[in-house]
Amino acid sequence: MNDPLTFQNETLHSRLLIGTGKFANVETMIAAVKASGTDLVTVALRRFNKAQAEDDLYGPLAQLEKVKLMPNTSGAMNAKEAIRAAMLGRELSKSRFIKLEIHPNPHHLLPDPIETYEAAIELAKQDFLVLPYIPADPVLAKRLEDVGCAAVMPLGAAIGTGKGLSTAEMIRIIIRDTQVPVIVDAGLRAPSEAAQALEMGCEAVLVNSAIAAAEDPEAMAAAFKTGVESGRAAWKAGLMPTSEAAVASSPLTSFLSRDD
Repeated sequence: MNDPLTFQNETLHSRLLIGTGKFANVETMIAAVKASGTDLVTVALRRFNKAQAEDDLYGPLAQLEKVKLMPNTSGAMNAKEAIRAAMLGRELSKSRFIKLEIHPNPHHLLPDPIETYEAAIELAKQDFLVLPYIPADPVLAKRLEDVGCAAVMPLGAAIGTGKGLSTAEMIRIIIRDTQVPVIVDAGLRAPSEAAQALEMGCEAVLVNSAIAAAEDPEAMAAAFKTGVESGRAAWKAGLMPTSEAAVASSPLTSFLSRDD
């Protein structure tokens, strides 16, 4: 399907973004990335470790053709730490993409909107393609668009919960009110939920735990690939309107009342 997702001069041909944490081993992770068809994967800065091969994801991922790397600032407690991590990540990966992720409370891992906003201002000025992980907050999403973020990534549910699109109504408002791509990040469990996000008008989804924690991560990655493609195709085709009343698909016609 010739339907690219574009961020300035960067083009993605898959609308499935993949996180690389929680996999049992590097081999499983690489197999899942390949099966997903993704061309953008996010990697925590602490996994850029060329000196210790068993803890390094950058090396194996860098060998994959047509896969772009997006360092993330996971672990940063505030804007200052996130900016420092982003600068180091760009130096190591040579990528303009940065997943801006600041969640200082380990009990719920919800993103800090104030620190995220402050970091986004500076990173956008530094010519990053900033993809911030945020609460499903339409006001914050619009402000992040205004300061130059390349996309906004509202959570579907809290990280790792698998509770799906519990914030769907707020995400719909974000889609309506923002002009940058809306990418659901966190909370998805099933490919059907990824399809639903794309059917709503989201431009992409970012999935990690649902694939990494599956019984067969490679097969689940392939299933998410299909779900995303189906959801996008349905959105482009135009879903039928809903109705409060039943509407017959085969209305009664005059031949049923004829006498002959």
